[in-house]
Amino acid sequence: MSVPSAGSEEIETRTVRKLVRRLIPLMIVLYFLNFLDRVNMSYAALDMNAELGLTASMFGLAAGVFFIGYVLFEVPSNIAMLKFGARVWIARIAVTWGLCSAALAFAQGPGSLYALRALLGVAEAGLYPGLLLYVALWFPARRRAQMLSMFLLGIPLSSVLGAPLSTAIMQYGDGLFGMSGWRLLFLAEGIPSVIVGVWAFFWLTSRPQEARWLADDEREWLVGTLEAENQAPPHQKGALGRTVRNPRVLLLGVVLFGQAFGLWALTYFLPQMIKGLETAFGTRFSYLQVGLVTAIPFAVATVGFVWWARHSDRTGERRLHCAVPLLLGAVAVVACVLASNPYVLVAGIALGLTGMLSSTVAFWQLPARVVAGTGVAAAGAIALINCIGAASGYLGPHLFGLLKDWTGSFGAGLYVVAGFMILSAVTVLLVVPARRGAPETAEPSRAVVA
Repeated sequence: MSVPSAGSEEIETRTVRKLVRRLIPLMIVLYFLNFLDRVNMSYAALDMNAELGLTASMFGLAAGVFFIGYVLFEVPSNIAMLKFGARVWIARIAVTWGLCSAALAFAQGPGSLYALRALLGVAEAGLYPGLLLYVALWFPARRRAQMLSMFLLGIPLSSVLGAPLSTAIMQYGDGLFGMSGWRLLFLAEGIPSVIVGVWAFFWLTSRPQEARWLADDEREWLVGTLEAENQAPPHQKGALGRTVRNPRVLLLGVVLFGQAFGLWALTYFLPQMIKGLETAFGTRFSYLQVGLVTAIPFAVATVGFVWWARHSDRTGERRLHCAVPLLLGAVAVVACVLASNPYVLVAGIALGLTGMLSSTVAFWQLPARVVAGTGVAAAGAIALINCIGAASGYLGPHLFGLLKDWTGSFGAGLYVVAGFMILSAVTVLLVVPARRGAPETAEPSRAVVA
């Protein structure tokens, strides 16, 4: 199918506007709830750790064990989405993770907490790479970074809005229905995911060819544009085995590992770090106050990463837009350790999170240089990269908690976070060749060779 030439700019504007209105709000809500249900344990820990007898390292293990099932089922889940369709599979993921998240309200000790967190990881597996693939299935390459930044708003928003919401539920809902505040938190934030999963089943469309809510010329333009962009060379078609052995795919997984290590460590432990500032301020924080202070770094990161994503799209440059925020964020994390001022700590964490999140949107434009198209090979590559990165979700919180138990402070863990950010930045600069000229689009893997 050819791309219409006459009035194509007007058709593109009209089509993309419809796509954004139809798809992006639900994707934002999905990822907001997904990330909230994944990390609300960080707020529950303010009360849950004492009730269940968890040390910092035990809490870190409970946070990290989620990623075992998540990693093991990531690739199969993403390929299943291609088989069953995005509408069915994304809805299935949302309903099952919501049920598993709500079940955490009934944990009775460390063992049951570990088991439920692992089950939650299995239920959530595939959503993030599935949404990444969904964006690639619906939006032209030059629009994808902006679209990714829009649905990835769910990450910082889950803390900007979720932190005060979660801590308010704990503070004001304690004792309601005879439940501890942290138990009510899991129940209250798990059920909405089930409802949104049902909404996704009836609202989403799996592929552009099936989009009856687009006009005929809009659907023709979109399908033709995507087919032209996603033409893979013959030797790549169906080459899933070759894709998972591609060293550049594996190294991109290392980059994501370093990016995500600090994000998970800080996300799970930041409320406890904020609570620890009580001594510095000479006061006592309520749960809600902890939530409000925790939201500040994520609010800063939200503004920073949206601006950076637009700048990356405007310039068409991805490599430096991925590496530079990580290097600057690493410096900020080290600075907040060296400074004793609590305000500097919050500012350093804010800039560190900004660097981690800002690099993510540019990063997800890089796999298109390695694997062309949006078929099984591309789905496998995205899922494999995300699997390697998701492994940091196990190591990050667990190691961060162990270092806290061993040293009595969070300083050593923050140094490790900065080190992984530098590793990611250096790996990007070494592995991804510099590009000049026109903005990047999805390309065959042969263009990757430096």
